[in-house]
Amino acid sequence: MLQIELWKRIIIYGLVLAGLLFALPNAFYSRVESYNDANSAIENGQDPDLFRDEQQLWFDYLPSSLVNLGLDLRGGAHLLAEVRTSDVHAQRIKSLWPNVRDVLRKKRSDIGTIRLQDSTPGVLRVKISKPEAMQTAIEAVAALSKPVVSLTQAGAEDLKISSDGDFLLISLSDAEVLATDERTMRQSLEIIRRRVDEVGTREPTIQRQGLDRILIQVPGIGSATELKELIGTTAQLTFQAVIGKNSSSTTPSFGNEVLPSLDEEGVFYTLESAAVVTGEQLVDAQPSFDQNGRPAVNFRFNPTGARKFGDYTAENIGSPFAIVLDKEVISAPVIQSHIPGGSGIITGNFTVEESTNLAILLRAGALPAGLEFLEERTIGPELGADSIKAGKMACIVAFAAVLVFMFLSYGMFGLFANVALIVNVFLIFGLLSAIGATLTLPGIAGIVLTIGMAVDANVLIFERIREEIKLNKGPARAIELGYEKALSAIIDANITTFITAVILFAIGSGPVRGFSVTLGLGIITSVFTAIFVTRLLIVIWFERRRPRKVEV
Repeated sequence: MLQIELWKRIIIYGLVLAGLLFALPNAFYSRVESYNDANSAIENGQDPDLFRDEQQLWFDYLPSSLVNLGLDLRGGAHLLAEVRTSDVHAQRIKSLWPNVRDVLRKKRSDIGTIRLQDSTPGVLRVKISKPEAMQTAIEAVAALSKPVVSLTQAGAEDLKISSDGDFLLISLSDAEVLATDERTMRQSLEIIRRRVDEVGTREPTIQRQGLDRILIQVPGIGSATELKELIGTTAQLTFQAVIGKNSSSTTPSFGNEVLPSLDEEGVFYTLESAAVVTGEQLVDAQPSFDQNGRPAVNFRFNPTGARKFGDYTAENIGSPFAIVLDKEVISAPVIQSHIPGGSGIITGNFTVEESTNLAILLRAGALPAGLEFLEERTIGPELGADSIKAGKMACIVAFAAVLVFMFLSYGMFGLFANVALIVNVFLIFGLLSAIGATLTLPGIAGIVLTIGMAVDANVLIFERIREEIKLNKGPARAIELGYEKALSAIIDANITTFITAVILFAIGSGPVRGFSVTLGLGIITSVFTAIFVTRLLIVIWFERRRPRKVEV
């Protein structure tokens, strides 16, 4: 008997209605986008009164998720950056010197005097006056070595300690280099993602390529230069002891460094290289104003940083200390009293915009290593608009051709298939909106392909119905057998295509993934509309007309 139970009809109606509701915001893209931006700003603590007009652009009771437009449709910036992991190795070894110096001083009676020597980056070279006691020095420094924190390098030590005549050589072990590089890449990816998210961009592509490269694509941003300024600044904040202040750049002794003042032209500070506290121990940074009403940045350390900062200020009252940002001294105040609690304020000749950007960079965290940009491109919004226009035209042409073909080939049944095809397109956009997927130009190609493939199932069904009618089956029985006998072929064909889409998504990247997402979702919706929606339309038509003869 040709019929569909009431509960099945309710589910089909519900799914179609849900798809239409989730797809609806995309018909009013700019309005809903402004509405979403206003809600996001309010959630971040901004005054709701400032966004009252934007909040009235859409209805609160309707879905507001949009299909995110990719770089090729929205325009934006593309960067390929190489992470200088060797910088991390050098900095790690450089910061080890105070500890090495302390342990070797305890063995001074055995090894004699020690002196730090110039060496290649990543190697600590220490001269010992009694080379015959080199083994004692090696054993003393070996106590500083720790196990490598890595699942693949378990049991290995992080330091490589050797000797060359009267020189003690200290560097990272091969196992620690691999583990450090992996941590550096993961940290760089996360920090770049935070910095991009801070400025409210939509659906950026930030992914690792190879061993030491990161691909960054951000739709909607003005230019590659703007993106480089946002993520290319390392924002490494340190607090370092001040040894002296000079009017010219002098050659520092080993263990020290000379850095220029940011505000005072021609002024240089000699500082201890080893930082008292670093920006890695910051937990918050917010733009604010100092007691004179000038833009500044408030900061707060975690418990470890707060303890170090408090201990240092307690022990060095009356001494200056430098606040250093990216190898420039922002200020060098004199410690007036013990500063407990781990909070403070950074002042300088900032504008409001500069203090806000600095707070964003500090809050997102310091990049562990510098970036070298190997490739940069800016895709203008005009090009994206042209891509959207071309994609729309391709969809319209494909859509119209399929509609005409189905109606001419199958008459009334072809009309039912056309209605299901329209529903199918809405369902695709509804699913893309619901899951927050990004639509790219290859994704539009996937939709066009889906439009062509969507009627395949209907063609199989209608041809089976024709065959049953030729065998003198009644209208209801012919329709029922047509769906039953075509089902296995429909399922088999679409499962194999869906598996292909899954494989493309799993091993592909960028445009390939965009294509696979729309293709996979299109297969799901086309099967649903072919098997359930068209059947429901035919059943409703059959129940009302009760035709004695069916022409397909």
